[in-house]
Amino acid sequence: MTAVSKGSGSTAQPFNSPAQSSGSTAQSSGSIEAGDRQRFESLNPATGEPLASFDVHTAEDVAAAVERARTAAAWWAELGTSGRRARLTAWRAQLVQRTDELAELISRENGKPHDDAVVEVVLAIAHLAWAARNAGKVLRRRRVNPGLLAINHSATLEYLPFGVVGVIGPWNYPLHTPMGSISYALAAGNAVVFKPSEYTPAVGRWLVDSFAQVVGEQPVLQLVTGFGATGAGLCEAGVDKLAFTGSAATGRLVMASCARSLTPCVIECGGKDALIVAADADLERAAEQAVWGAMFNGGQTCAGVERVYVEAPVYDEFIARVTEQAAGIRTGGPDGQGSQGPHGSQGVPHYGAITMPGQLEIISRHIREAIAHGGRALVGGLDSVRGPYVEPVVLVDVPPDQPAVTEETFGPTMVISKVANLDEAVEAANSGDYGLGASVFSRGQGRQLADRLTAGMVSVNSVLTYASVPGLPWGGSGHSGFGRIHGPDGLREFARSRAVTSQLFDIPLKLATFARPDASIGQLRQLARLRWGRR
Repeated sequence: MTAVSKGSGSTAQPFNSPAQSSGSTAQSSGSIEAGDRQRFESLNPATGEPLASFDVHTAEDVAAAVERARTAAAWWAELGTSGRRARLTAWRAQLVQRTDELAELISRENGKPHDDAVVEVVLAIAHLAWAARNAGKVLRRRRVNPGLLAINHSATLEYLPFGVVGVIGPWNYPLHTPMGSISYALAAGNAVVFKPSEYTPAVGRWLVDSFAQVVGEQPVLQLVTGFGATGAGLCEAGVDKLAFTGSAATGRLVMASCARSLTPCVIECGGKDALIVAADADLERAAEQAVWGAMFNGGQTCAGVERVYVEAPVYDEFIARVTEQAAGIRTGGPDGQGSQGPHGSQGVPHYGAITMPGQLEIISRHIREAIAHGGRALVGGLDSVRGPYVEPVVLVDVPPDQPAVTEETFGPTMVISKVANLDEAVEAANSGDYGLGASVFSRGQGRQLADRLTAGMVSVNSVLTYASVPGLPWGGSGHSGFGRIHGPDGLREFARSRAVTSQLFDIPLKLATFARPDASIGQLRQLARLRWGRR
């Protein structure tokens, strides 16, 4: 057994060192010895039911997969953007036809309700479609103005595939999140070696197998499975770029491993996202979106709502609306087992089990310390943590230095704070180590507030809408990581730029020669004054 960090496709200490995560040992991935090869089981987080067993791939296995990908990458690149688009379009059609089959697997292995899994599948399909359709336009060779100093040259810019891209995926969105890298890397002409989280390898295998049904000639998309050492092996196997989604702690280790070979990487490490409610906000809409943004997927969303800052004049009314709505939210398994709300209400669950057992202690600690330091639970409380389920928790009066405010909780909790004005709200929202996403609610000042936030993505009068827009980039700053997936930026993230100049004719001004005429520098000064000297 190994302990894993939140959302990570590798262990919290993945590079052959003891794994630690909140002092807990993971329960949803078991190791099995099968002959000479170690295997592990994927389990349903709600029931503990084994779903399938998988190989623990060694560093040598991973290196062999990357080597196979080299030949596949050359073949895939030769297809050109139109050839790749045809294949990716066929894959997209297959995903559409098999949406419910895939959603059922996600629900069983990840724990979320089937309907939420359908939403995840459709989001992934939308991004795949956009990447396939737009790769040719975004990455095509284009002419660039050579400027005054190279006026006798043509200048072009083009984007070429890296070759082989490694992707380490998370467990909270085991399809949509890795597909944000896989779709764009494939559309850009790369082969991909994918390591899913050890908590959701069955989703990864389904994805790779479905791709092989439409691209069977070469192993353009391959799967490697295992724990932290497998992820470390992918970082060190000679991939040309690596995309990682997971915890900041694991992200630092991934970066350190990639740095040894100067392998470029794109890192997405979660967030502590804030929502601002202005005095002129539609309070019913703001409350509904705050509750959904905090609680959907059991709060296991890197860009979910964890902090809410409300202007004083509407604070009490907003609190009343949030508590009323949150009290009706229920958690439970896909067939209703364990389904209940904060007051024991029964019914179809709104979200499912906590996927990673180690996260339960983090959620408990954040609630416990918040209450111990003066916070109050208006909905739920410490007894809301009943593994594998956590009922909704709404906290107020929590000091700003508490972990529930400063650290990623990754559970169905929300901390609401009163602020005197919007300046205070913006300052509080921008505080902390993370900078992934944010939301603002205001009838008249939404865009102005959004412009003042340091987060990489902002929704005005909604939450998380940017995730559903394939043409927009996804990513943050600070401990949320760097680099971008999705949109044109996401396509370019998985391509290397190449600049080419070509001389068209000769000119009298000769600077790039040791036989430079004496008059050249004087001519250069005169040109500079004429072109750039005017104020």
